[in-house]
Order: sequence, then structure tokens, then C-alpha cells
Amino acid sequence: MLNIVLFGPPGAGKGTQSEKLIQKYGLTHLSTGDLFRKHLGEGTDLGRLAKKYMDEGHLVPDAVVISMVEDKINSTTGSKGFIFDGFPRTTAQAEALDTMLSQNSMKISGMIALDVPQDILKERIKERGKTSNRADDQDEEKINTRIKVYLDETLPVAKYYENQGKFKNINGVGEIDEIFQEISDVIDSY
Repeated sequence: MLNIVLFGPPGAGKGTQSEKLIQKYGLTHLSTGDLFRKHLGEGTDLGRLAKKYMDEGHLVPDAVVISMVEDKINSTTGSKGFIFDGFPRTTAQAEALDTMLSQNSMKISGMIALDVPQDILKERIKERGKTSNRADDQDEEKINTRIKVYLDETLPVAKYYENQGKFKNINGVGEIDEIFQEISDVIDSY
């Protein structure tokens, strides 16, 4: 089973690349953003709590995220693997994910990080904000907060997977198909 963590700051292109990887490799997409929206759309307590944090540009607490991810993994059958898009965001989440997967005789195959300079991230997020209707894509202060939270709290997750020999950094600037080919080359080496 192929389980990939697609990693990078807000605006790095994780969603775009995830769609292409799902088609090519037959993976199940596991995006915490999608899970949050699903729970919010269904009016669950977890969804409302997640939205409060997202709207402020902060990370959703681990307990909330892990509950949503575990539910998704346990309710998915017949998959060739998962692509984790935007998760795990903290070392504690990475450890919890490893434990959860291990209990199901699964593991993370590798982490692929999309590296994009901050000025390009901000441009991409603002552009996406024109159509996403997400409050945190349209406000400069919230965008800056999200990038700072990523650098302070999420970036250490890369070290966690690097210590396991599962980390690969990819230049996330360029043509979408060229970036996809680089990611595919890494996945094909697993």
C-alpha cells in the first residue's frame, strides 16, 4: 500500500498535485481541509470547532484533526493507499498517524515536500482567494499568520520524516506537469 504525505506551506500546490497523483496511482485523497468542510457541512461539533481555528489562520488542535483522519481511514476500503494532503501538521500528529497506521499494518511510504518562496506563496493564496471564498485566503494578515504557523509549528514535521529516511524536497515553482513528473519519479522509486 502506497501512503504519501504531500507537504508544503499554504499555497504550495498540494491540492493541485494531489488531484494528479490520485488519478495516476489510484490513491484515496485525505485532506484535512476537505474533512473539515465535510464535518462543517454536516453541522458536526468537530466541523464548527475546526472552522473557528481555520478562520483565524491557526492550526486546528490535534485531537480534532486525528479524530477526523482516523474516521476517514477506518471507513475507506479497497484503496491502493492514501495521499495525505496538509496532514500531519505537527510532530505529534505524525507520531499519532504512524501509530494509527501501524495498528492497521500500514506505514507512510514517504513525504514529498513542495518548496515555494514566501512571496510566491502569498501571490498564489491571494489569487486563489478570488474564487475560494475562504476568509483566510483573502486577508493579508491571516495569510501571514498561516505562513508563520507553518514555519514555526509545521516545518518540524519534515525533520521527523527525514530522520526516518522518508523525506524528499521538490521545487514547487514551475509548470504543474513538470512538478508532477518530479513527484512521480520520487513515488516510482518507493
